[in-house]
Amino acid sequence: MNGTAVTLATEVVLPGSVDASGLQVRTRDIPQPAAGQVMLRMDATGVSFAEQQMRRGKYYDQPPFPFVPGYDVVGTVAAVGPDVDAAMIGRRFAAVTKTGAWASFLLLDAADLVAVPDGVTAAAAETVVVNGITAWQMLYRTARVTAGATIVVLGANGGVGSTLVQLARHAGITVIGTASTRHHDTVRELGAIPVDYRDPDMYRRIRELAPDGVDAVFDHVGGAGLQESWRLLRRGGVLVSYGTAATKNEDGNARLPVLKSFAWLMLWNLLPNGKAAHFYNFWAGKRRPDAFRGRLREDLTQVLTLLADGVLTAQVAAEFPLADAAAALALAESRTVAGKVVIVP
Repeated sequence: MNGTAVTLATEVVLPGSVDASGLQVRTRDIPQPAAGQVMLRMDATGVSFAEQQMRRGKYYDQPPFPFVPGYDVVGTVAAVGPDVDAAMIGRRFAAVTKTGAWASFLLLDAADLVAVPDGVTAAAAETVVVNGITAWQMLYRTARVTAGATIVVLGANGGVGSTLVQLARHAGITVIGTASTRHHDTVRELGAIPVDYRDPDMYRRIRELAPDGVDAVFDHVGGAGLQESWRLLRRGGVLVSYGTAATKNEDGNARLPVLKSFAWLMLWNLLPNGKAAHFYNFWAGKRRPDAFRGRLREDLTQVLTLLADGVLTAQVAAEFPLADAAAALALAESRTVAGKVVIVP
């Protein structure tokens, strides 16, 4: 092992289906990195929609309670395993973890790390790790939208939504973005046309803005509204479903809302109308780890480069210390802020 011999880590534990205030802070010994591993000192992590669902036991394939949440992380390598390049020590990297990132130190496979460009702060980089990869892959790998198109982004003020808007505008794509009225100025600044998601005539308003239909809809809400998103598409358009936020507070099987979405998407793809429907799964292809890591590294590097070049603006809603992760989670769930809530050491 090379590097700092840190053996004690502070971490936040989700003990069960509890309110945000039920999160627990504990310390534990952390082993030194084994072969192929690094010890990463957390510089920034964040609250994504996944943690909000996991708190309720509603995330599709979350681990059993108790566990440490934290979908992604930006940090500095403090130590490396015996077969890992010691030159990584002291350098900043980003990684997608799915769980475990709400900790002061964590062990990760070196192969999962993506270098963060010099000059990009940890908090800024954190806003575009899982959010940036998700937005990039949905736009370019799933929907394959090109310049001149018109798209709809539901939740354009959110972590994924705000990144997706910026990527699309940079590519010459017109964006209609839904958000509450309090966030309309933010949505306009990002370059999208805002529409109030609380307006009962929201879909009619979108049709007025795009009477010939749109080229793609990116829908994280799911539920009954998924059918309305499908109807917004022109012939040749693409629906990308990537969540079921509409059902996050419903009791029952956490998998059922996703399976219902799958059923609708499969049915629509059988219709002879030239439209397509996809469910975006971040972890698709994980069974081929080398290809999965290569694709993730390529896409995140693209997004981080755009951030470093000033094409993307980091949307940091607020920063909280790790010990106040409960307050960070509560703020993110309040839906009163734009961008991503970030957790720092």
